[in-house]
Amino acid sequence: MTNSTPDSPRDRYFDVIDRLVETTLQGKIRSKEQVYQRLVREIRSGTGEIFERCLADRIASTEAQLDTKIKASRILKALQTIETQWQRWQQENQDNAAISTATVQILNAEPDDRLTAILQVLDPNQARALNSEQIRQLARSLQAQAQTRNDRQLGQLARGLTQGLDAFAGIEGDLISWIYKGAGASLGFGGAAAAREPWATWAKKVSSYFPQQLFASLARDRGLEDGAIYGDVSVEAWLELVLLLKGLQRGLVAWFDKQPYDVKMGKQLSLSTYLIFAGIWGRLSEAFEAAGSPLGGGCFQMMLQILRTFAQRDDFPLYGGVFASFSGDRLENTWEYLALPLRQVEGTQEKARVLTLLGYSQKALGNYDRAAAFHREALEISRTADDRPCEIASLNHLSRIYAAQKEYREAIGYAQRALILARQVGDRAGEANALANFGYSEVFSAHQLEQMEPQVYERAIEYLQQGLELSQRLQDSQSKALCSNSLGIACVILSRFSTAIEHLLQGLEAARHSGDLYLRGLNFAYLAEAYYGLQNIEKAIAFGCLGMYLLEQIDSVEWRQSAGLLSIVRGQIGDDKFQDFLGRARAKIIPEIGVDGFDYLDELLTKYQNETN
Repeated sequence: MTNSTPDSPRDRYFDVIDRLVETTLQGKIRSKEQVYQRLVREIRSGTGEIFERCLADRIASTEAQLDTKIKASRILKALQTIETQWQRWQQENQDNAAISTATVQILNAEPDDRLTAILQVLDPNQARALNSEQIRQLARSLQAQAQTRNDRQLGQLARGLTQGLDAFAGIEGDLISWIYKGAGASLGFGGAAAAREPWATWAKKVSSYFPQQLFASLARDRGLEDGAIYGDVSVEAWLELVLLLKGLQRGLVAWFDKQPYDVKMGKQLSLSTYLIFAGIWGRLSEAFEAAGSPLGGGCFQMMLQILRTFAQRDDFPLYGGVFASFSGDRLENTWEYLALPLRQVEGTQEKARVLTLLGYSQKALGNYDRAAAFHREALEISRTADDRPCEIASLNHLSRIYAAQKEYREAIGYAQRALILARQVGDRAGEANALANFGYSEVFSAHQLEQMEPQVYERAIEYLQQGLELSQRLQDSQSKALCSNSLGIACVILSRFSTAIEHLLQGLEAARHSGDLYLRGLNFAYLAEAYYGLQNIEKAIAFGCLGMYLLEQIDSVEWRQSAGLLSIVRGQIGDDKFQDFLGRARAKIIPEIGVDGFDYLDELLTKYQNETN
């Protein structure tokens, strides 16, 4: 041990470490807290790295002496205690530095810009986002500054942060309790009569007026019609809502991410949560601006933060849509909620990715022109942002849209471009989807032109199979669902019904895992077509009902395809026999859509007949 007077930070810290070890060996250190408090007194600002190197040197030299020095193991244990408390010191000092930096950032902003500054500090997209305890420390720091400066606005900001954290803490225990209420109720089909939603539950759990009114309005599915309140909301109350909604969103996403990947809870709801909360902030932005409140800009900023977080997820659905929702709003409204905010956003990678998702959803609705416009804009932005996966996805989506419009030459062209680019950059998921689109469009193009040569179809089927095999190797459920679905539909068109059923059942299982309700419904619809082709009427009715119900629940125009097939079958076999077959299929249908869904089937068929008469 060295007892020399330290002449440098390095010598000084070796002396501090050695004296701490010696004191420990003498039994004078009775707790880790004593070690920590000694570090707090001895380590000087800006010299932490020097202390860390000194400690690492002492640990390394002691470990080398374990076999030769009797006291080495005791010394090492003391050094390890110092190391543990050093790590604690680092963390707490990092927290203090983060709080200090955030406080200065807010204080340096002009009074009119402080709200923007505090939202930047709270942005979860930062390299080191603040956690709840750090936000509470920030509130205390701002409160202290408010008292020192006699600054009323800083006091409001501090109270808003604290009240928001307290409000979420009060509701956190009921974060997911609403999911388990109502046996047999459906979860995730926005607009279904029995859909469970959290807003009414949460409205009863919050005490502050503004969040309570917002949740009550959402529970009544009235959007944000109660516009009178927005002109009177204080910065304090608004910031409380910010922290409350951030906590709810973060908690729901974390919980859904841990659940099995199925339609009722899991990935699909995790992804839809981002759009639901982004949509709420988008509508709040419009409501505050209509009331002449400056808080509208803050709402818009919150929406952008959510979309940015969403677009950066590894599982962002470039080849799928987000249909499931606990918001009580139907799929079509997703566009309405985000239309205005997205128009105001400059070309960014995040915007391009969200546009691909909205484009997919609009295609499901049958709004092909709007869907194509989304994907073209996403294509342009992704090229500028050098986001190759999104660029390839946009080309693939455009191929699919043209195929849906029976413009197969254009569909083939976009698929070829996607395939070439995907292979150039090594985007395997993009390649699998491009192969599926290419083969799918080739089959339908040949069928449209009434080409009878078997080799034309075999070549196209080969592309589809390549895409399916690639998606299986990638273990990519979304791509596998699309490839299997494409192959199954192609086989239905070619009257290869048994083979079609095999692929469509595979596609159905993959769609369950990926959480894509549109592909799930589409697989049911074409399974009905395939079984009808084999004259298995009972299964044709069962799968036709499932396809009709699921596609109608997400507002997809393709529900009418299954409704049309069911109407034909009923006309051929008579209503009594049709109801008999439907009764036999009841046990298979209810696990998929529930009792309420089954009871809704006759109403849907009547609706279709009224539309076609």
